[in-house]
Amino acid sequence: MTSIQRIQTRQAPTPAGHYSQATVHNGVVYVAGQLAIDPATGERKLGSIEEQTERTLMNVRAILEAAGSDFAHVLKMTVYVADIELWGPVNTVYARVLGEHRPARAVVPTKDLHHGFLVEIEAVAAVRD
Repeated sequence: MTSIQRIQTRQAPTPAGHYSQATVHNGVVYVAGQLAIDPATGERKLGSIEEQTERTLMNVRAILEAAGSDFAHVLKMTVYVADIELWGPVNTVYARVLGEHRPARAVVPTKDLHHGFLVEIEAVAAVRD
């Protein structure tokens, strides 16, 4: 049986529930949905959609790095937005941060996200060789 590695880094927010920041299995990293929370202070960053998207992606990046991966190895991201009208600014920040890498992606509009957040992002990535 192959083992499952649970990832925990102080560079990303501490899980508020019964889950891991990520798990790694057979060379694949599964990052739990991340929100715009400052990992150093635990403060919810409820600023503009651009600020929330940037902070959320930085949290995803920190978890990927702790798991031995990075944005260049992301296979798929799922982006949850509180209103599909927010998609344009989210996509602009997303494209800037990910650069030329274009993983598979799903965008899921939701009615509300936890604690008034506007965006949540989860990822699946390969571990770097």
